[in-house]
Amino acid sequence: MTHLTYRWVIVAAGGLLSCVAIGAMFALPVFLQPVSQDTGWSVAGISTAMTIGFLAMALGSMLWGNLSDRYGPRVVVLSGTVILTVGLALASQASSLLMFQIVFGLLVGGGTAAIFAPMMAAVTGWFDTHRSLAVSLVSAGMGVAPMTMSPLAGWLVTTYDWRTSMLLIAILAAVLMLPAALLVRRPPALEQAAATAEEGAVGTNGDLTLSQVLRSPAFLILLATNFFCCATHAGPIFHTVSYAVTCGIPLLLAVSIYSVEGLAGLAGRIGFGLMGDRFGAKRVLVLGLLVQAFAALGFLVARDLGSFYAVAALFGFIYAGVMPLYSVIARENFPLPMMGTVIGGIAMAGSLGMSTGPLVGGLIFDIFDSYRWLYIGAWAMGLGAVLIALTFRPLPKIMPAAATA
Repeated sequence: MTHLTYRWVIVAAGGLLSCVAIGAMFALPVFLQPVSQDTGWSVAGISTAMTIGFLAMALGSMLWGNLSDRYGPRVVVLSGTVILTVGLALASQASSLLMFQIVFGLLVGGGTAAIFAPMMAAVTGWFDTHRSLAVSLVSAGMGVAPMTMSPLAGWLVTTYDWRTSMLLIAILAAVLMLPAALLVRRPPALEQAAATAEEGAVGTNGDLTLSQVLRSPAFLILLATNFFCCATHAGPIFHTVSYAVTCGIPLLLAVSIYSVEGLAGLAGRIGFGLMGDRFGAKRVLVLGLLVQAFAALGFLVARDLGSFYAVAALFGFIYAGVMPLYSVIARENFPLPMMGTVIGGIAMAGSLGMSTGPLVGGLIFDIFDSYRWLYIGAWAMGLGAVLIALTFRPLPKIMPAAATA
């Protein structure tokens, strides 16, 4: 099989791995009430496992990305798959809330982190053409997860007890992810290159070292942009259903807003991928960030279900669509041998940005008894992301040696 053909196998493997990994982690909300009712553990306590998972994803992304640069994406993705599935299996047998929080949060969250950055880095290295589309298709796996893994978890937990259901998901994840991980290969440009180097200098491009790249304005601007971007949509994602209920929409109908957002997001990932290939990733990203800011503000004018659907469709299309573009911009501006570390750092910033939404949104509602300032704040954060993105300049191919002093 030629490289031009096999690169689409990498895309398919990445999409499947992303779908199952994210879907397994985000099945926890489906298990929330059954676990609480069976064990007597508080809903807040069980939810803390998800918070720990987010933090583990943030802290693990850059580490796993660096390891994929050194040892290749296959061994990292295989390791993450094992950690994820073992974490799910152990969590299903947890005898205490603390054990559940630690096992699910650290192992499942940490294992999931080993999938995203290494696969994004691998895919960007396989493609010189259609790169934005390829990355978006891998990212689309995450968009499919709520429409596949979550309903499966819901069906299982109504048929079996939660422990059996979670164990079955662990087995399914192993069955699907292990063969897919074995298909992952280094990009052809790196197959014959030395993959290991001194710590702090993983791969070079002229005089560039990893240390120089991580301290460069270009890298820091991408981190800040992604943080503000994710902070923009984190609050609306987590609190829009609650906001819709305060507007008088019944809960079951309000939940359907998420489905509209998810379907629109799936289209957005592919649409932005095509636009990124045609018009350039940075240009499309900046425009998307601008529209995202005003789409967040648009929720303030939504009052009935139809208007919520309209705003949610636009918002979901935009926020899901812009996310893969960060990996494309990274590939266009940073050396391929350190791509896992760079994309891992960007993913870390995004996870930290996402972690702000639930807490800040809850505090705003508790203080003001309204979500108005949540959406105004999201709009302001979105404009901040646009302004930061506009300052991005390509990383110089060769940095002076004095920069390392």
